[in-house]
Amino acid sequence: MTTVDPDFAAEEAREARRARLFTRINKADTWFQVLGIAWITPIVKAAAGDNPRAQMKDLWRLAGVPLLAICAFLLMWGTLAPKVQTSLGAVPGPAQVWAEVVNLHEDAQAKAAKEAKFNEMVEKRNQKLIDAGKADQVKQVAYTGAPSYYTQIWTSIKTVFFGFMIATVVAVPLGIAAGLSPTANAALNPLIQIFKPVSPLAWLPIVTMVVSAVYVTQDGWFAKSFLISAITVTLCSLWPTLINTALGVASIDKDLVNVSKVLKMNTYTKITKLVLPSALPLIFTGLRLSLGVGWMVLIAAEMLAQNPGLGKFVWDEFQNGSSSSLAKIMVAVFTIGIIGFLLDRVMYALQSLFTFTNNR
Repeated sequence: MTTVDPDFAAEEAREARRARLFTRINKADTWFQVLGIAWITPIVKAAAGDNPRAQMKDLWRLAGVPLLAICAFLLMWGTLAPKVQTSLGAVPGPAQVWAEVVNLHEDAQAKAAKEAKFNEMVEKRNQKLIDAGKADQVKQVAYTGAPSYYTQIWTSIKTVFFGFMIATVVAVPLGIAAGLSPTANAALNPLIQIFKPVSPLAWLPIVTMVVSAVYVTQDGWFAKSFLISAITVTLCSLWPTLINTALGVASIDKDLVNVSKVLKMNTYTKITKLVLPSALPLIFTGLRLSLGVGWMVLIAAEMLAQNPGLGKFVWDEFQNGSSSSLAKIMVAVFTIGIIGFLLDRVMYALQSLFTFTNNR
């Protein structure tokens, strides 16, 4: 009769639990990388007992070095900024920019309270009219006060996503057509090569005149400045998606194409079951590039179209020329950069959800 050593069984169970734990950590690491917080993984692994010295080296590389670089940048900025004199005074350092962050936040809170008070007054007035039997005189009066900094950020995000969605709807079908058909590719390629390098500042006057001529209503769903900015974003951002979609479709394994012919798939089934799943990685790469281009283009478009977003905020502060204008512009610069990073992370997360890699 064979007996099992209890210590061996316990050790085996402990190793099995440890293996399951590190499997979960490795799965979580995939999403930490997507979110840009991969430095959490070495901390968790070190806490779980996986070679703390090696994990500390990874933590230093993933978190320590970037933090050191940021601190060096802030030190250089704070040291050199006061030495650069402009017509508005010295270039603001980190402390002055942070003070403006606080001021803009407090100003946004004050404007939100003012808007809420205005809406409450309108609601009370309308309720009195209803109680007096004069419901036909009820009016919904829109608040016309200056937008807060947060409202301008939200306006820019809405504008870029509207333009980006239009670009996606246009670029993906054209890219699929170009990838599947050499004739369509030959027709589209010259147009892509001509229009891809065109600056948003060149598109903007044309878009402005066309929108002003076509969109003549005064009570439409969108403001003209919104449409002008969004369409400019569309015209400048659709090319990376179009090119990458065409490349992804054209790169599909020929064996898969032959299988579709053997199975006599119709065009719709071929595109949805074969082409799109195979080309998705490159399509998402194009979408990430397009969103980045669109966000960059938007700021210039808003400056000239006067769409009440971050671009207009920067332009207004430049025109204002007050002692705090430079600091506010720098706040906007950091806001634009941080939002651009977050938008890229969102697209990367979607890419990880809907595409496959060698590991899954």
